[in-house]
This record gives sequence, structure tokens and C-alpha cells, in this order.
Amino acid sequence: MPKLYIHEAPVPDTKSLKTLREAALQCQACPLYLNATQTVFGEGPKNARIVFVGEQPGDQEDLAGKPFIGPAGKLLDRALEEAGITRDDCYVTNAVKHFKWQAKGKRRLHDKPNSAEIGACAPWWRAELRIIKPQYVACLGATAARAIFGRPMKVLQDRGKLHETDWCPRTLITVHPSSLLRMPDPAAKEAAYRQFVADLTLLRKG
Repeated sequence: MPKLYIHEAPVPDTKSLKTLREAALQCQACPLYLNATQTVFGEGPKNARIVFVGEQPGDQEDLAGKPFIGPAGKLLDRALEEAGITRDDCYVTNAVKHFKWQAKGKRRLHDKPNSAEIGACAPWWRAELRIIKPQYVACLGATAARAIFGRPMKVLQDRGKLHETDWCPRTLITVHPSSLLRMPDPAAKEAAYRQFVADLTLLRKG
């Protein structure tokens, strides 16, 4: 088997999200494409006011080719509604465009992407942000925050306030909704969800 090298994705110079999406379907910048069903590119309007960046697509997203349609996406939709934000004003994407997983019986379980895989995929989300020019960028979880900020961030310490980054003067860090789904204690889960909604309300202005 030939050795598989990781390199930055070859992103076309374009102002079209459609062109960008079509190019991403052919991406082989890292080996993750070998085990994924397909590239899962971002989705939403070109004039979106808010861009949400997650870690990577999950099992359902990988099969459907659409971001944030599984349980975490449904929780995000619910939280957006409670925060007074219209989903049509949002563009959702991920720092990594292919699903990285490990088999457990017949199930495919999420496996955290490494720094090389995140780096290889970075040109895609950077191009998305350059085209959209959103008023806000919201990083969902530590992987997304590290990608956008270019360094490790402490989600629980840095959440709930707006930061300036190279990609957007108003960048929010908050938890990934999947982390709420994994919480076993109902009371703790509800409290964490309320804090998540409170974080999202910062994106409502402007």
C-alpha cells in the first residue's frame, strides 16, 4: 500500500460557495476520506450573519452529506430558537469535513481528529469565512476553537464572551452540543443547556 501523505487541501480561488463545495467533494488532503462516506461541506446562505464551526461531521451527517442534522444538530436548532436566532441567518460547518471513526461492533464511534488532519482541512473553512464574511463566528467545542484561534483554548474559561480573531472581530467560544447529550445527570444537563443558550444570545445583536 502506498504511503499516504497529509498536506493542505487544494482550495480553488473562488467567491462561490457552490464551486468550493464541489471542489471539496474531491478532497484527498488527508487519509480520512478513505473511511468516510463523503465530504460533508458547510451549509447555509452566503450572506449568513453567523457561522457556526464544529469539530467534524458525525455518523448521520456522513451518511446524508449534510452538517448538523443528527442529535447534536437538533439540540443546536432548539437552543437557537430559545436564544431568539433564526436558523436561516446561520451557516454551519466543521473544522474537519470527513467523519473520523472507529468501529465498535456494527456501530461507528466518533474518533477525535489530530492536529495534522485539522491543519489539512483548514483551507476549506478559511475559504468559507472569506466568502461569507459573517458578523459572528461561533466555535462549538475545543477543536473548533483551536482551529479558529490557532492555539489551544479553554472552552469553559473562555466561553460566553466575544473575542477578536483574524477571521471575525466577534468570535464566540462555547461548548459543542454533543457534549450536552453525553451528560448523564439530568439536572446538570439542563443547567449546561441553559448556559449554552445564554452563550448563543450573544450572537443575537447586530
